[in-house]
Formats: sequence, structure tokens, C-alpha cells
Amino acid sequence: MSVDEQVENLKELGLIIDNEEEVKEFLNDVSYFRLIKAYSIGLKKKNDKYNQGVRFETIKELYLFNCNFRQALFAQIEKVEINLRCRISNCFSCKYGNFGYEDVNNFENADYHSNFLIEISNEIDRNNKTAFVKNFQKNYETNKLPLYALIELFSFGTLSKFYKNMKQEDKKVIAQIYGVKYTYFESWIEHIAFVRNICAHYGRLYNVNLSKTPALYKQHTKQGISSVRVFATLLCLSNILPKDKHWKDFLDLIELLFDKYPNVKMELMGFPHNWKDLLK
Repeated sequence: MSVDEQVENLKELGLIIDNEEEVKEFLNDVSYFRLIKAYSIGLKKKNDKYNQGVRFETIKELYLFNCNFRQALFAQIEKVEINLRCRISNCFSCKYGNFGYEDVNNFENADYHSNFLIEISNEIDRNNKTAFVKNFQKNYETNKLPLYALIELFSFGTLSKFYKNMKQEDKKVIAQIYGVKYTYFESWIEHIAFVRNICAHYGRLYNVNLSKTPALYKQHTKQGISSVRVFATLLCLSNILPKDKHWKDFLDLIELLFDKYPNVKMELMGFPHNWKDLLK
């Protein structure tokens, strides 16, 4: 359908459109599929017309909220990713040496390690024009990257899998830095890496069940906190990141977004009424 036909289709489905030109302009910026298919969930029954009184502005509002929320969350995840790279690199290299990542005996699972070596070899090939990669390959006898440099090429997913395959006593050392039991920490990092990819690909976090779920503390599950909604991600982050001014500013920003976009239902993201107290 052309954009004009898309607008007519929405009107036929019972969606209230106040300004057709503004709607066409928006649909020229954001695809019909990305916007309508994703953010109409709950506003209409499948293969049916929209619920009575639903306006295009409501769908647009949900989309804009998701964009702003996702960007704010991504900034917090970035802090964890950069911080964790540093701490794993320091702890692992101090114990096993700069090239200890090559030795399967330093890990739990040989198959995981074999796949890891293939992954990093591919990453190095993809980044062979990067300045620091060229520097090590040209100027060092080993022609190999030490872990402190190599780890900067890891995706968050690779970083999560690296941690998961570390020996139990090594995982404990890292987790203790954050004041968390390693079994929880491993689950949280895997989950956060999954959410990070949603953020990086401009995906939807509003009103969606996340397929990679974190292990939550019993105190939270007893309160009815769901592990499949994005509030669980914020709970994980709240236990990893320092409760400093930046975290407070993040919580204040989320609160402002809820105020700015009144059609957003925070319960569809797993937020309880006392969400801010739980995250503080």
C-alpha cells in the first residue's frame, strides 16, 4: 500500500485520525509495519477493528515513549558493558596471563571454548583495519591480541558467554565485586545482553514478553514482579550499577516519560506502583 492507502486502511479499521497530513508525514518516517503492527497490540483484536475511541495519536505516543525509554535504558546498559569488560579482563589476565584465553583448561566447557575461539577469530578478521588491531599484528612478535585489547572486540553477547564459561571460582570473584552471587549475576548479564540487542536494533520494550529472562530474588517474585517484562531488567541493573546521582537521574527520567506520555500503561512493562522505591 502507498502511504495514502495505509491511512485509508487505518480509517476503515476504525482508527480515529485527526490530521491526515500529519499521519502521512509520520508514516513516511516510520514504517507502517514497525509502527502499526507493533503498537496496536491491545488496542484492537486480531484481524478486527480498533477498540472504540482509539486514535492514531495514541499509537504514535506509545512509539515515541518506547524510543525515549529504550535510549535511556541503553545508556545504563552501556555502563555495565564497559565496566564488565574491564573487570573480567583485569581479573582473568592477572590470573592466567594476557593470552590465557587460548587455553581450554582455564574454562569450564571445551565446546564453548572452541566456539569462542572461532568467534574471536572472525571478529579479528572483521576488524583487521582497526588501528589497535593493526598495531598488534604489525608490531608485536606474537601477532596476537592480549585479552585487554581483544575484549574490546567482544559483543556483549560474547562477553556474557565468556563469563558463563569461566571457572566457578573465577565467576565468583567477578560477581563479588558487584556484591552479587555468581548464579544471579550470570543470569542477569545474559539477560541484559539480550535486552541490549533489542535496544541496538531499535526494538520494542513496551508491552512485550522478553524471551531471555533473568533469575529474580524471591523477595521480588513474591511481590508479583514478572521476569518476562522489562522492569525485571531495571531490577538487575539496580543491583549492578552504583546508586549515584546518575542512577537517580535515570529514574527521574523514566518518571518524566510516564508523565509525558499518559497513554502508556506501565503495568504492561511489569512496573508495580512502587517501582521507584524498589529501584532505589
